[in-house]
Parts: sequence; structure tokens; C-alpha cells
Amino acid sequence: MSSRDVLVILHVIGAEKGVSLMNSLTPGELEVMEVLWQHGSLKPAEILEHLDRPLTNPALRSVLRVLMEKGHVTRRKKGKAYFYRSRKSAPAAFKKMANRLADIFCGGSSLELIAQLIKSEDLSEDDLRQLQKIARDAKTQVTSPPKNQEDQT
Repeated sequence: MSSRDVLVILHVIGAEKGVSLMNSLTPGELEVMEVLWQHGSLKPAEILEHLDRPLTNPALRSVLRVLMEKGHVTRRKKGKAYFYRSRKSAPAAFKKMANRLADIFCGGSSLELIAQLIKSEDLSEDDLRQLQKIARDAKTQVTSPPKNQEDQT
């Protein structure tokens, strides 16, 4: 499942629950955001090159205007061209949306959200091993004492 698929699912879930996830990004807006997350600051013509579906330049400019109004995208002029970029990184946007999902469906509990996702998926043995490794790695990070510069001398 791609990040776009996850974002579209989050949008649909939010719409069904009557709540806003990332200020109600539409699937088309999410597609443009994904391009900006993957490629950074781009001109509209460059964004069009990276989209998976054909879109007219005026339609893209309309999407970009809406994304700017919602506060997701910034624009700067360089020479005669405008460059657009995401205000937040993909991981920051994902974290905000995951926290919102936890609030909506799991009483704010990230643990419960993760548990519900695991229960609702048909995970393979390899998937479960990968999840166990992620949990072990996270535990190691939490229990490892922070290194400071004095210890390194």
C-alpha cells in the first residue's frame, strides 16, 4: 500500500466520521502533496510531469491555490516562475494524521490505534517478524542512555 493509498483511506474515514484530517485534503490534493513531498520545491510544469494522471495546467493551479489557502503549501517567486513546496514533511503530516486517527477511533491512544491496525490486517509471518523487530528497535532506543559529549572524550 502506497503512502497515497493510506492518505486517501484517512481522508475517506475522516469524511465518514465528519471530521477533518489535514484540513480535508481531497484525493487530488493528496496526489499533489505526495509529489511535493517526494520531489521538494517544484514549478507547476514539473509537478504535472510527476503526476500519475493527466491534469490540465489550470486545474493544477487551482489545486495549488486551494492547498495554499489551507496552509499546506507555500509559494515563492524565482525569476518569472513560481515554485511550490509543502509546509510540512511527509512524516510530520503522517504523524499529525495518525494522532488524529487515534483521537477519533481510539480515545487518543496510539497503542490502541496500532493494535486495531494489526488486528484488521491479514499479516504474514514475515510482517509480524518485521513488527517485532520494529518494537525491539524502539525499545532499544528508549532504554539506551543518551550520549553526551563528555562521555566521548
